[in-house]
Amino acid sequence: MKTEKYEFYHQSNIITLGNLIDDLHGVHVHLLRLQRRYYRIYGKYASLSRILKHITKLKRTTKPHYKQLPSQMIQDVAIRIDLGYQKFFDYLDEKAKGLSPRKVGKPKIKPNHKYNSVTFTQAGYKIEGNRLTINCFKKAFTFWEHREWTGKIKKITIKRDNVGDYYLYLTCENPEPTQKLSLTGNEAGADFGMKTFLTLSDGIKIGSPEFFKQSLNEIRSANKALSRKQKGSNAWYRAKRHLARVNKDIANRRRDWFFKLALRLVRRYDKIAIETLNLEGMKRLWGRKVSDLAFGEFSLILRWMCAKYGKTVLRAGRWEATTKPCSDCGHRNENLTLNERQWACLECGSSHDRDINAALNILRVGVPWT
Repeated sequence: MKTEKYEFYHQSNIITLGNLIDDLHGVHVHLLRLQRRYYRIYGKYASLSRILKHITKLKRTTKPHYKQLPSQMIQDVAIRIDLGYQKFFDYLDEKAKGLSPRKVGKPKIKPNHKYNSVTFTQAGYKIEGNRLTINCFKKAFTFWEHREWTGKIKKITIKRDNVGDYYLYLTCENPEPTQKLSLTGNEAGADFGMKTFLTLSDGIKIGSPEFFKQSLNEIRSANKALSRKQKGSNAWYRAKRHLARVNKDIANRRRDWFFKLALRLVRRYDKIAIETLNLEGMKRLWGRKVSDLAFGEFSLILRWMCAKYGKTVLRAGRWEATTKPCSDCGHRNENLTLNERQWACLECGSSHDRDINAALNILRVGVPWT
């Protein structure tokens, strides 16, 4: 399966997609309230099949306007809620067994501005060239086909971002395979740092542009402009949209840099080892800068790029010691402090750069990502 993303052109009928998303948000609210009421009465949650039967009944009784919405989209709303509850129940089972997975809460009612996507699974739409036609509206929407997709389309998703732009996601089955890159015989470990974004085991150091820091004055100006407006007024909504547009520009520039950096690394190395970090804990210590560096997002892009071009990404466990052990003899320097960037091993006498030594250890203990 492979998903391609396309942006819709700004067109006069694009507001129809926004109205569709808002209508399905009403379905989302109704079904979650129904689940809560069902639990209060019977002490358990309604199954997906029972909810789908109830939706059919609603179309004949109190919600006749549901007939005007694509039935598959309404079913997808119910499936999303059911999956959320199943993940919540799995978390409770693992917690009862003494395991400590990442906490998963039960599904909550999303506010209207956070419900931003709808999905067609099998029918109800037609795509011809760069035109998407939704059958229930009998309207066509043009999107920017900047690349061709391959394989059979299994589902489409329409998403709206905070700026108000709409995107089309095509999930295709059996796409044409990407040509693999030739092997170079090189491998490297990568150490993430606050001053240097990545330090590679062969001595290369890569700094981050820190895009949020570059645009800090623009962010502050947009926030001040928003705070001066009366909440709920037309000027307030325009200022809010402008702030979202500034943040979107920062995210786009950062993601573009990540993709270009990941491609450079994949072309140069056959195996790349990265560390597993507690980024949430690091945010509590160092705050905004950890979010600006966005190492978690980069690691996802690097893994995707390696899978695409036939290279291997390794990971070092969160509790693996990579900073204090000597990469030559393994002796642990227990007295090493955060301020010491250069140190010499007392056992073998090797001189180390702190970050390069950590990158060598990450490469040594890295295991294939599963």
